[in-house]
Amino acid sequence: MMKHCEIRITGRVQGVWYRGSMEKQARGLGLRGFVRNEPDGHVYAEVEGEESAINQLAEWCKKGPELAIVKRVEVVEGELKIFKTFEIIR
Repeated sequence: MMKHCEIRITGRVQGVWYRGSMEKQARGLGLRGFVRNEPDGHVYAEVEGEESAINQLAEWCKKGPELAIVKRVEVVEGELKIFKTFEIIR
């Protein structure tokens, strides 16, 4: 069943290739949506796909790429928006 989630990651998550790594993970899991840096220093993503794939991505988010120091990951369900791909928003 298709699911939509908003994910907010806080910690040292900008300038550590978090978005690029997340894009690779999400595409590998067959997810669609986007990831972007926010002005307050966190990373925000919206993802859509199978619940198990979203859960796997949320687990990955708790660690992130090698240089990241993740303090918190918040996952909130939302309404489907039917994204076509997964992309990085700059």
